Amino acid sequence: MLDIQTVGLSPDYVPYLDGWELQRRVHAGVVDGTRPDTLLLLEHEPVYTAGARTAAHERPTDGTPVVDVDRGGKITWHGPGQLVGYPIVRLHEPVDVVAHVRRLEGLLIDALAEHGVDGYRVEGRSGVWVRRPLGEDKVAAIGVRVQRGVTMHGFALNCANTLAGFRGIIPCGITDAGVTTVSEILGADVTPRDVVGTVSRVFEAEYAGVSA
Repeated sequence: MLDIQTVGLSPDYVPYLDGWELQRRVHAGVVDGTRPDTLLLLEHEPVYTAGARTAAHERPTDGTPVVDVDRGGKITWHGPGQLVGYPIVRLHEPVDVVAHVRRLEGLLIDALAEHGVDGYRVEGRSGVWVRRPLGEDKVAAIGVRVQRGVTMHGFALNCANTLAGFRGIIPCGITDAGVTTVSEILGADVTPRDVVGTVSRVFEAEYAGVSA
């Protein structure tokens, strides 16, 4: 069973630190068995977050604040128009973090396909990618943490967000590929509210009666 909670979508954006605190509360409940596996879906207020592997030169140079977080990966941007998902689920022993990331990628690929987007994996890189005129662009980023066998953090699916927030950083530490949105790919405005039902249904079907 997966408890899916839509925490806040436009115009009710969730400040990043509030969302992080909610994650911690839910995570504690899943760890001690008082809560079921949970997927939190939301849009954040604009923010940069940096994983443990973020190098100094990958941070913004204009003084923009950065929240250092306890997930894998490097620096990225979150903000309005981007659907963020935090799957807080217990993994089977032995814990396989890579398999969890691949599972998230597959679910996002399936959800995107229902909206006419041909997403795929790139060997050696996390996230979901699409073919664009100038090469490969990332449409969904993934960064996770596993503590006491339960996952935190998750994915960010670019729907209708500005890409300006990515220009002042090296997103996810990748210098030879770009970033895009579902709206840019399809040439139409596709918001998180337009895709949240699909994402919810795909995750619910995957986790129905099955532990992560």
